[in-house]
Amino acid sequence: MKICILSDSHDHIPLIDAAVAQAKGLGAEAVLHCGDLVAPSTLHTLERHGLPVHVIHGNNVGDLYTLGRMAADPDNRVQYYGMDAGLNLGGRRIFLVHYPHYARAMAATGDWDLVCCGHTHAPAQEWLPNLRGGHTLLVNPGTVGGVGQAPATYVLGDLETMTFDLHEIDKAVERQPWRPHPQPV
Repeated sequence: MKICILSDSHDHIPLIDAAVAQAKGLGAEAVLHCGDLVAPSTLHTLERHGLPVHVIHGNNVGDLYTLGRMAADPDNRVQYYGMDAGLNLGGRRIFLVHYPHYARAMAATGDWDLVCCGHTHAPAQEWLPNLRGGHTLLVNPGTVGGVGQAPATYVLGDLETMTFDLHEIDKAVERQPWRPHPQPV
């Protein structure tokens, strides 16, 4: 199973739309958002991609009431978990949290195959030793919103092979009138 890992979109709708469209075209079957989505309305752009979206909040929480109501809608593909989430996807145990220090601590437990975080706006990938004598992969996809001088990035991961590739979206997408990205054929 392939997954699209995002973080720190900060309401940059054209960039998050382009990232998910590209990831879906490359085979992604789910989206994991590691916080700082900000406005829940940003998620509406992802609905048309038809992928399940798993989202937590970060330190820029935005409107949690609307996010909770949106996620509670049984017809919505968005799962909102609060400040962190433990998931099982593609036969892997995955933990989502916004903060890297918390992510490192969760990876150290050995309870998870993959721990994903954000916050720093800098992509990183690291195998960390854990208390069970193995290693846990920690992935930070950077900022899909391209916040500040950072590039707009996301990670496409393959849960079967545990390989994770960084992808960059051209920030010029935001300088054009926004139209939803065409669906891959």
